[in-house]
Amino acid sequence: MAIAANRSGFSSLLTNKKTRKIVAPIIALGVFLLLWQIFTLLNTGGTLPGPLTVLIETWELILNPFFDNGATDKGLFWQIIASLQRVALGYSLAAIVGIAIGILVGTNEFLYDAVDPLFQVLRTIPPLAWLPISLAAFQQSDPSAIFVIFITAIWPIILNTTVGVQQIPQDYKNVARVLRLSRQEYFYQIVFPASVPYIFTGLRIGIGLSWLAIVAAEMLIGGVGIGFFIWDAYNSGFVSEIILALIWVGVVGLLLDRLVGFVASKVIPEEQK
Repeated sequence: MAIAANRSGFSSLLTNKKTRKIVAPIIALGVFLLLWQIFTLLNTGGTLPGPLTVLIETWELILNPFFDNGATDKGLFWQIIASLQRVALGYSLAAIVGIAIGILVGTNEFLYDAVDPLFQVLRTIPPLAWLPISLAAFQQSDPSAIFVIFITAIWPIILNTTVGVQQIPQDYKNVARVLRLSRQEYFYQIVFPASVPYIFTGLRIGIGLSWLAIVAAEMLIGGVGIGFFIWDAYNSGFVSEIILALIWVGVVGLLLDRLVGFVASKVIPEEQK
């Protein structure tokens, strides 16, 4: 009877939608950690540590992410902050320039036909392929990293904004003509509100690509940053520190995505969601 009661209680947890959103990820995480631990136990010839080993070897880093011993010897919090500062600048520039270009291209058919093939070619270039070009142009690591973020994030913003502008219903355009709206009024009352959902789709994709790009770029340019921390740990043979840093990277990436999604939920009207 007790077993049956426990089963029914567990089933009720899974059927409750709100509870399931908490319980299900915990179960998935537990299964993942268990499989990881079993793999490391079976793979005796490998150097990949299990979750328990990672926890033991990085315990001091986990407890004290705020230490600062100067130069690049800093805790993970400061490494993440340095990376976020670069992302904030590069991503902000990409958002401003990308939205402006997207609206301009989306409202001009001739311009769209002219630049779309070029954009399609440039957007397929991997982020790190831009790094030698940016180093040659700027001669400094920080501006080069920021440029890599900018050039990586800008394409989904431009393309989604362009599509959003091109998808404005003809009825909206007809109303604008009937009301004889000025260009400024047409932009603020028709173009921008109608394309906002597409713009935020591009912004959400762009923030994820920005975070991916900075981690990769920092591995090569050095200095303080989570990417360089990972590369330095690899060169020193500290695999557990790499895994801990990757967890930080994943969590911060998730938070950035959720932040842009939250802003979108407040800006986009209900009828456009």
